[in-house]
Amino acid sequence: MSETILQFGAGNFLRAFADLFIAQANRDPATCIGRIVVVQSTDRARADALNAAAGRYHVAIQGYAAGQVVNEVETVDSISRALHAGTQWSEVREVACSPDLRWILSNTTEAGFALDDRDGPLPPGCGQTPHSFPAKLLDVLLARHAAGLPAPAIVPCELIEKNGQKLRELVLTQAVRWSVSSAAQSWLREACRWVDNLVDRIVPGPPETHPLKDTDPLLLSAEPFAFWGVEVQGDQPFFKHPAVTLTSDLAPYYLRKVRILNGAHTALVAHAMPMGLKTVRECVEHPEVGPWLERVLAEEIVPVIAERAPEAEAFARATLDRFRNPFLNHALSSIALNHEAKVKVRLVPTLAEYRTRFGRSAPLLSSVLDR
Repeated sequence: MSETILQFGAGNFLRAFADLFIAQANRDPATCIGRIVVVQSTDRARADALNAAAGRYHVAIQGYAAGQVVNEVETVDSISRALHAGTQWSEVREVACSPDLRWILSNTTEAGFALDDRDGPLPPGCGQTPHSFPAKLLDVLLARHAAGLPAPAIVPCELIEKNGQKLRELVLTQAVRWSVSSAAQSWLREACRWVDNLVDRIVPGPPETHPLKDTDPLLLSAEPFAFWGVEVQGDQPFFKHPAVTLTSDLAPYYLRKVRILNGAHTALVAHAMPMGLKTVRECVEHPEVGPWLERVLAEEIVPVIAERAPEAEAFARATLDRFRNPFLNHALSSIALNHEAKVKVRLVPTLAEYRTRFGRSAPLLSSVLDR
């Protein structure tokens, strides 16, 4: 099977998200995508572990869905090899110049969406490894352009709204720093496809206990829920998988996630932390807080966004299932960080829209936010 994907990032999230989906798609000739070459930019321990395992590992799907506990195992075999950026950059560039390459994935965290002054004077193709992720990406794209090969699709899976367009602007800014030719800049801007997308899945890392833990050092756990919203125009191709939703506009899906999932988290901090509850699961299992949260979602949050957010009611039900996950201990104290700022983004707009729509304050949310 050909290596069609270059992936920047060897972390837990992509390995239990896109890499798992690609492995599942590859099992059917009708949806086969190809194999992945992973690039690790930090120390090379993860790359060495992936190579030692021939790119094969397991993901324990653990959680609560459709009224029952889920505890299953999926095998991931979509990664063909892993390269270390600091010592194998020439090999990374070779992959970028492969005629088979079609996709470039990334998950470098929000910190990866930044330029580095150390890359300013670096001439493209000098053999050195660029420092920032946008500069690394630019270097491999320029190598591909110089080889006269078709432009790839770039799919940044960082949790940043309009991530594809923001990454394009960073890369183009770096191209100006490097005095890249106008023809190459046009190719980057117009021929390369910069895919805005929204990823959603909790990947807490290795399970605390599991029968495979002693034999698979790359074992991960992930919740059953997975959503990959991808903004496309017309019939632009993308991976076919049940978790993938293609749309011409991602904004309604961002609205749904922020107001329902993130809003419910922040509402629990306001209501349940003063009661001494410690985790999200404790909250949904609590005889008073659990029903309160269900009412907040059904009566105050969903009604004001249902006309703008696709399948808002179903997403709210799935959110409650995610909160019930018996394999996770999501601490309210971690959600409480920057609480006031989160309230302004996640709950205040809902309160304002509720008052506009119904002519009165939202009783449940107002009662805890006005304390």
